[in-house]
Amino acid sequence: MPSASSRKDQQDWDPRAPEVLADPITAYDHMRHQCPVAYSDYLHHSVFRHADVLAILNDHERFSSQASSHVSVPNSMDPPEHDAWRALIDPYFSAARMAEFEPECQRICHGLVRALPRNGVIEAMFDLAHPFALRTQCAFMGWSEALHEPLLEWIYRKNAATLSASRAQIAAVAMEFDDTIRGILQARRALGDQAPDDVTGRLMGETIHGRPVTEDEIVSILRNWTVGELGTMASSVGIIAHYLAGHPELQDQLRQNPALVRAANDEILRIHAPLIANRRTPTCPVQLGDRTIQAGERITVIWASANRDEAVFGDPDEFRLDRDPALNLLYGAGIHACPGAPLARLEIETMIQSLLAGTRAIERVPGHDALPAVYPASGYRQAPLRLHH
Repeated sequence: MPSASSRKDQQDWDPRAPEVLADPITAYDHMRHQCPVAYSDYLHHSVFRHADVLAILNDHERFSSQASSHVSVPNSMDPPEHDAWRALIDPYFSAARMAEFEPECQRICHGLVRALPRNGVIEAMFDLAHPFALRTQCAFMGWSEALHEPLLEWIYRKNAATLSASRAQIAAVAMEFDDTIRGILQARRALGDQAPDDVTGRLMGETIHGRPVTEDEIVSILRNWTVGELGTMASSVGIIAHYLAGHPELQDQLRQNPALVRAANDEILRIHAPLIANRRTPTCPVQLGDRTIQAGERITVIWASANRDEAVFGDPDEFRLDRDPALNLLYGAGIHACPGAPLARLEIETMIQSLLAGTRAIERVPGHDALPAVYPASGYRQAPLRLHH
């Protein structure tokens, strides 16, 4: 095979082809078999196999996370800068913090299920998944409930911008959210000593390298904890609810044993990833499969393929609760493994337990298929479900 540098005019696939966007999971499965390291103008070097992805994640010296022009704290940082920020951020997701937040998370999730129409059809994304993600993340951050409606409207605008594929529209919507965060910080500062002692307030009082954390750094962190999570968390609940609706025997098993819900969630999200991809950049020439990729080129790690690799999981569509959890890349691996994984697992587990406890059955609606999300989002744009209480 020629090296990557000689393949620039030879696209192995088109990630934006209609058939890929219509059924991305099947397309990624096909690429994993036919061309496990593939070049395209859009995603550059896409990596599909579990072994290659894991090798990249565990080698932060050769595969840098500084792969974007936008600085993201700590996602786009390498050691030692990354290590200092993780030491600051990780305690926010400690077991003690999760235990402290759990009752409020339960209150929100139980309330959302109680508000759903009884014995009727819901649109799982906008009736449940998006409100769930918005309310739980706002509660964790300590943000006012008055923000729920404007932020939900912002989610609608963000989804419309994604569908438009307009970079200018997507950038404008992102800037709008940053302005919202800056407004929250300004209001907190105006309160002085009367500001609430919550996650946002504590973050505003942090120091790094012996200096106060700057506003731009706080905005970057809060953007990751909100914008980065709102879509992924909503996608996760939509994917799981839709999957359960097609597997009534699994619903019954989980209703009888709610302690299995967390492991079931991770397995369902292995089968159908809520997050498609991340980026890396080689710091030196690297060999992946039969391709040589030069330093500075872009690599797209395709989570949605790696977690379905037959070489690791056998039949990727087989649901099993006895898999080795260390093989599941749902929350990443290596030094950049998701710091918010404990919160995500708590929130998703609580939401699905609440949904199962509040229903007798969840069914798909004949003649009304779920509409897939559009890359870079995953899951569903719409997912009609029928609930029986």
